[in-house]
Amino acid sequence: MNNMTRNILAIVIGVVIGAVVNMGLVNVGPSVIPPPGGADVTDMETLKASMKLFEPKHFIFPFLAHALGTLVGAIVAVKIAVSNKLACALLVGLVFLTGGITMVYLVGGPMWFIVADLVVAYIPMAYLGAKITGVKNS
Repeated sequence: MNNMTRNILAIVIGVVIGAVVNMGLVNVGPSVIPPPGGADVTDMETLKASMKLFEPKHFIFPFLAHALGTLVGAIVAVKIAVSNKLACALLVGLVFLTGGITMVYLVGGPMWFIVADLVVAYIPMAYLGAKITGVKNS
């Protein structure tokens, strides 16, 4: 397997494992911090309609899911990649950022959460994942 193929595989596996972490936290979140009374979170449209009922505490697990999913995905990608490890980690972050932007478009949320999520949870977490694994900037 050549380097480019291995790096592409690293990114794909990183995204898949990061998505598993993300979904695990999204699924566990409501059992730790129940949705507000009257909120229907069963699909995108009802979630969007219920968003006005959510308090800041209800955004903890979504943020953790996005940040930790990206972090773990980037670490996995770096561990599998054979070259351009920082780029592989950042590409994982870019994939998750694209998903985050899509969720903002579909569901919305308070501006403070949208900004914090899009600015902190994706590219910085991917970069941190690369740094944790010892990747240099070059």
